[in-house]
Amino acid sequence: MTWKDTPMKLGYTTGYWSSGPPEGVTAAIAEADRLGFDSIWSAEAYGSDCLTPLAWWGASTSRVRLGTNIMQLAARTPTAAAMAALTLDHLSGGRFVLGLGVSGPQVVEGWYGQPYPRPLARTREYVEIVRAVLARSGPVEHDGDFFQLPHRGGTGLGKPLKSTVHPLRADIPIFLAAEGPKNVALAAEIADGWLPLFFSPKADSFYRAALAEGFARPGARRDLDAFEVAATVPIVVHDDIEWAADRLRPFVALYVGGMGAKSANFHRDVIARLGYEKECDVITEAYLAGDKKRAAAAVPTALVEDIALIGPVAKVRDELQRWRETVVTTLLVQGNAQQLRQIAELVG
Repeated sequence: MTWKDTPMKLGYTTGYWSSGPPEGVTAAIAEADRLGFDSIWSAEAYGSDCLTPLAWWGASTSRVRLGTNIMQLAARTPTAAAMAALTLDHLSGGRFVLGLGVSGPQVVEGWYGQPYPRPLARTREYVEIVRAVLARSGPVEHDGDFFQLPHRGGTGLGKPLKSTVHPLRADIPIFLAAEGPKNVALAAEIADGWLPLFFSPKADSFYRAALAEGFARPGARRDLDAFEVAATVPIVVHDDIEWAADRLRPFVALYVGGMGAKSANFHRDVIARLGYEKECDVITEAYLAGDKKRAAAAVPTALVEDIALIGPVAKVRDELQRWRETVVTTLLVQGNAQQLRQIAELVG
């Protein structure tokens, strides 16, 4: 069976917490599990962590896979990430998916106090160590540019160790969040799946080429048929297209204008590559000036339609076909329990 023969799967993403837990998330997770959603996902930025909510909410589910979208690399050492994966996979009966991402320099250096340069090389080492812990074939040793096990300095008493816990699955799936072509290629080479944020069917050939480069590298784990692409795709069903777009404009403006430094915003780069370079400049200028309303108003409806499914039922159903023809295997959606039922009916 190839990816074209496989039905589009659905996942529910709880998103980031604001000042507290998302409203209605417990009921939505229960409904996602009941509806046969493939997965639920939790996120972290610089407030709530992604593991605690996933364990707490996931404990009440029985079928859905439980994934992090994303666990930030700078927040934990590779062995700590592997320990969390081992633990949650056991507790969930083999349903855990480890979604990893580097975040950006503002968060990595400003919040975690860690260096950001060379994120791709750092990711490669990180995943190597996680896989070594999960394999449990012997004490873990690593002498890299970013991570050394045992530590090179200190007391000199460090020794290679092997996890005391035997993995329920030594091949726990690892997904990478990636936006630039080099990072997407890395995901194809060393991971089991890719977590895009602002995917658009317009960019399918661009990402297909990046993935193909990674799959072609020596030692690549998978090919396209065995690789998962779980894309966050907002869906707003409403007869008024502009009303639906208005629900998402602030979200786009936040990421284009405020989720990254002016000189290093990878979310903005994704949107600019879709043909909205000038609009990104306007959005960024307004957002950094503190005028969030003007920033949101500068987000074109066409842009929202490129990265989301909005509008009347018939329009959304028709446009779903474009997404089914892309590399995306899973749509990660948000909403309350009622909205998830509507989405499940549309996609199913």
